[in-house]
Amino acid sequence: MGLNLTQKILKDHLVEGELNVGSEIGIKIDQTLTQDSTGTMAYLQLEAMEIDQVKTKKSVAYIDHNMLQQSFENADDHKYIQTVAHKHGVYFSKPGNGICHQVHLERFGVPGETLLGSDSHTPTNGGIGMIAIGAGGLDVAVAMGGGTYFINMPKVVNVHLTGQLKPFVTAKDIILEVLRRLTVKGGVGRVIEYTGEGIRSLSVPERATITNMGAELGATTSIFPSDDITKEFLKAQDRESDWKELLPDTDATYDEVVEINLDELEPLVALPHSPDAVEKVSEVAGIKVDQVAIGSCTNSSYMDLMKVAKILKGKTVHKDVSLVIAPGSKQVLNMIAENGALGDIIASGARILESGCGPCIGMGQAPANNAVSLRTFNRNFKGRCGTTSAGVYLLSPETAAISAITGELTDPRAVEGNIEVPMPERFLINDNLIVDPSTNPEEVEVVKGPNIKPFPLNEALKETVEGKALIKVEDNITTDHIMPSNASLLPYRSNIPHLANYCLTPCDPEFPSRAKENNGGMVIGGDNYGQGSSREHAALAPLYLGIKAVIVKSFARIHKANLINSGILPLTFVNVDDYDKIDVDDVLEIDNAIDQVKNGEVIVTNKTKNETYTTSIDLTEKEKNIILVGGKINFIKKQNA
Repeated sequence: MGLNLTQKILKDHLVEGELNVGSEIGIKIDQTLTQDSTGTMAYLQLEAMEIDQVKTKKSVAYIDHNMLQQSFENADDHKYIQTVAHKHGVYFSKPGNGICHQVHLERFGVPGETLLGSDSHTPTNGGIGMIAIGAGGLDVAVAMGGGTYFINMPKVVNVHLTGQLKPFVTAKDIILEVLRRLTVKGGVGRVIEYTGEGIRSLSVPERATITNMGAELGATTSIFPSDDITKEFLKAQDRESDWKELLPDTDATYDEVVEINLDELEPLVALPHSPDAVEKVSEVAGIKVDQVAIGSCTNSSYMDLMKVAKILKGKTVHKDVSLVIAPGSKQVLNMIAENGALGDIIASGARILESGCGPCIGMGQAPANNAVSLRTFNRNFKGRCGTTSAGVYLLSPETAAISAITGELTDPRAVEGNIEVPMPERFLINDNLIVDPSTNPEEVEVVKGPNIKPFPLNEALKETVEGKALIKVEDNITTDHIMPSNASLLPYRSNIPHLANYCLTPCDPEFPSRAKENNGGMVIGGDNYGQGSSREHAALAPLYLGIKAVIVKSFARIHKANLINSGILPLTFVNVDDYDKIDVDDVLEIDNAIDQVKNGEVIVTNKTKNETYTTSIDLTEKEKNIILVGGKINFIKKQNA
C-alpha cells in the first residue's frame, strides 16, 4: 500500500512513535517562524531554556503585526526581537518586508521540509509542499532549541479536485467551498491533502491561499504536492535549487475523500461572523458596502494584486466605499510599483497600506458602526476587525475589487474582459530588509524595554483543585474572545499582567476582576473552544488570573496544546448535557487530581449543587507529566536537571 504525501514527509522526519492515526508522534522540525505578536514571548522562553544558538536549518523572526507605533511598546518589542534573534542565530525580517507567511513562501520555504510557526496560518507554506504547522510560542521555542515536536498522528483527508476554474472563480472560492462542506470544526485532527487533475491549473500563490485558510477548518495543516508548478515558482524566486518533486504514491490511501469539481464552482462569500457561513455571491448580491479591504496572508500576492489592478484600471471607487489595499510583501509592492499597476490602483481612489497584517488583526481600518466590510482575509469573527457591530464578509480579491467600484456586493462574473495574470518568469529579488544572524553572537547585547515582563509560571498540580465556575461561554469561542488582540492591546503582547485585565472581556467585562477576587477558578465552554489564532496569550493570561481548569464540550487543537503547556487542566465533558447543569459561581472541586489525571478520567464535583460530572483529559503520557509538574517550562527544567 502506497503512502500519501503527508505520510511521506512525516516518515522522513519521524523521531518517535509510529504513523498510526491517533497515536503520538514526534517529528524533527527543519524551520521555524515567529511574528512580533507571538515572537517576544517565544524568545523570552528560548532564553529561559538557556539555548545559545538555534538548532534548526533556518529560523526567521518577522515583524508584521504590531506596525502602529503609537508609543514605545511596539518599537521596544521590535528591538528586543531583532537583538535576541541576532544573538541566537535567527534571521530577522524588518518591518515593511512583509507578512511572515507571504515572505516565507517567497524566500525561505522548502518542499519536503517541516515548518513550525507561532502563527496559526503557518500552513500557508503547504502550498509548496511543506508540512507547515501552527503552534504556540513555547512549542516553537522548543523546536528552535532542537527539541522534537509532538502531535497525535492526524487523519489525512484527500480533497480531490477535478475540472478547472471558470473566469472570476478563484482559489478563495475553493477553500470557501471546503469550509462550507466541512465547517470550522471539520479539519480537527486532520491534514488536508490536495490532489487531482484540478491542481494542475493552480499556481503556487493560489495553492497558498487554500492552505492558508485551511487553518479555519481547525486542520493540523494542508498540503499540495511539489510538482513542476512548484518548480516554476521557485525558479522565478531564484530558488530552483530548493525544489524537489514530491508526490503521493499512485496507490496512496486516505482516511477520507472529498470530491470537488472546479467546473461547478461559482464565486462564494462567507457571511458574518464565521468563515464557514458560506453562500453563493449570486444569491446574496446587492448588499450595500461601506468598506473593502484587500490583502492579508491569504490574498496579497503579486498575482492577486495584479488582477485587482486590472479591474480598477480606469475606474473609480464608489463614493460611499473606502477601499484599502495592503501588499503582502515588499517584493509585491516593488513589482507593482515598477510595472505601473500601483499607479492604476492609486488612481482609482484606493488607499495603500504598509506591507503587513494590518486590518486583518484589527490594527487599523476598523469599520464604522454597523458597517459592511468586504475583506479578502481569512477570519471574520465578531469584533476581530475592531468594531463589534460591523459585519465582515470574506471573499476573493476579484469580487472585492468589483464590489468596491459598484458600491454593493457584486457577482464578478458580470464584468466583461480577461484579468488573467501569467506567473512572472522572475520575481524581483531584494532581501535588504532581512538581517542575517550575527557571526559574533557573544558580542550582541539583547535589549529589553520596560514593557517586556516575565511570563507566568504555574505550580505543580495539587491533590485537590477547587474554584468557582467564573464564566460560562458558548460554542466556537475564539482566541480573540479569550485574549483580544486589537490595536490598543497588541502593543502589550509582552506584558501578560496588563493583558490579563482584558482576558475574556468580550464575553464578560467583569471576568478579570471576578477571577482576581476569587483567586482564580475554572472556565466552562462549549464546542471548539479556542478556535482561531495560535496565540498562547489565550492560555498565559488565564494562567496569570489563576485559572486551574477549562471544562468544555471540545477544544481547538492549538489552544488545547497551549493550555497543557501552561499547566491548565483541559477537561472535556463525557456527557455534553452536563454543560447545561453548571452555572456561574458554582463551586467546583476535583479530588485526588494527580491520580485522576494519570488515569485519563476526572470527576468534577459541583459542591454548590451536590452533583458530579465525568470529564476526560485526553493526554499522552508526556502531556500528563507536563500537567503534573505545572507546564512545559517546568517539565523542561526538570528534564535538564
